Amino acid sequence: MTLFEILIVVVSALLSTLLGLLYFGKPAKNDLENLQSYSSADISLLFKEETLQHASTAGFRLTQFNGEVSDWAALRISLAHRFPSFPSRPSDNANTVVIPSQHDTDIAKLEIRKIDDATHVQIIDQETLPLDVQHKIKSLEAEVMVTGFAGTTAPHPIWQVKRDGTIGWYNTAYETLYKIVFDKEPHADQPLFDIEAQSNDPLRSNRTSVSSGPGGKHLWYDISQVACEVGAMFHAIDINAVIDAEIAQRNFVQTLAKTFAHLSTGLAIFDRNGQLALFNPALVDLSQLPGEFLSTRPDLLSFFDRLRDNQVMPEPKNYHSWREELSDVIKAATDGSYQETWSLISGQTYRVSGRPHPDGAIAFLIEDISAEISLARSFRAELAIGQSMMNTFDMGMVVFSTTGVLQFCNKPYREMWTFDPESAFIDVTILDALKDWQRQSQPNSAWADIRDFVMKIGPQSPWECEMKWKNGDVFSCSIKPVALGATMLVFKTKPAITHSTPEKSPELQE
Repeated sequence: MTLFEILIVVVSALLSTLLGLLYFGKPAKNDLENLQSYSSADISLLFKEETLQHASTAGFRLTQFNGEVSDWAALRISLAHRFPSFPSRPSDNANTVVIPSQHDTDIAKLEIRKIDDATHVQIIDQETLPLDVQHKIKSLEAEVMVTGFAGTTAPHPIWQVKRDGTIGWYNTAYETLYKIVFDKEPHADQPLFDIEAQSNDPLRSNRTSVSSGPGGKHLWYDISQVACEVGAMFHAIDINAVIDAEIAQRNFVQTLAKTFAHLSTGLAIFDRNGQLALFNPALVDLSQLPGEFLSTRPDLLSFFDRLRDNQVMPEPKNYHSWREELSDVIKAATDGSYQETWSLISGQTYRVSGRPHPDGAIAFLIEDISAEISLARSFRAELAIGQSMMNTFDMGMVVFSTTGVLQFCNKPYREMWTFDPESAFIDVTILDALKDWQRQSQPNSAWADIRDFVMKIGPQSPWECEMKWKNGDVFSCSIKPVALGATMLVFKTKPAITHSTPEKSPELQE
């Protein structure tokens, strides 16, 4: 039994218990005056056509006779849940009509009888309930009061739609929203929301909106319903904050998309579920994946599988372990430590890096560095050629930067001074070189001048000096400023000068 049915049973039982109705005997045609003598607890009403002429105190409490509909129709609406077969209009039938309650546990009955040109309506319940049943009714009455108060004071609109499509019960939140939208009291035939659109799919929530007056803001609600015997109960949850957040998120994503559209780096962002959430046009160009495929929001595995199929990533050595390696790639990207250089069979070179994003998302950046790699290779080739050319000279050559750090030296220099800067753990400076030069040559004040020349900033003129090895052999040192403030030293060993005695002519010997 549903809660609504329990409520009906409780209310009917309470009324039956509290009223203690006495069964009316069949009155004569002149007994209209006797209706005034019924107890105020009796539910008794007298109509002339559809207009109420007299009612007991309990009868007046059944409904509000406010004139919006006829008094008979108002009573019919009030009794519809308990006595659904109550006639829509008073009958001219002189016989008494007895209508039982639609619930088996409800022993009350409704009696309609004709008295002259008037119609008398009375609810009769003669049976007295046992004490234990009365106790249960009292307990349920207290529970109904709490439940009714909770529904009435709920912060979201709740209302009942009867089987005929009209509005029955509604709470205060529904009434307040109704006044905001229509600027009037709620009307049974004019629902607040589009009920037809919702009632076709029960037990499912649907979004709908209402406008707060002409030109007003659209108010969004999530409508859900639960079917019951007397129609359906509807609940409307305010989701305006959710709608505003979604609009803000959509605008933010659109702004990002416009920004990323001008980047030359391919961008692919996967959400926490591993599905592609955002990509830019550069990704289409670099990955050679069709936009239709990317628009279907593929997952990470499908994305990388298609890259492999298009030969836009290196072919794995072992395809069976490819998925495991891909899982490692995803894990590394989640940690922000994934970065690789892909050399493709097309000759292009891609730099691929993975970065973690908030809420478990992952971003992959694909950059074409083919030009950069080509330039670096050309530069290294030029350096290699220049190094080879310098090594062909028979003079030692060394270059120091403006800060005094050794930048370059050729093979004759290394052989001359028996020192290889590449074997050092740290940068070799002019001071380190001076110690080595002074150790292998005779003292000379020019060494200090060379040091000052190398460390001095500004324009300088080249000069040259002569030095002597420890064994007395002479070598020269040319100091020349070069580009970017660097200094080049050229060491050249001079050949030893030999003195010979001129030979005497034969004539002189004789």
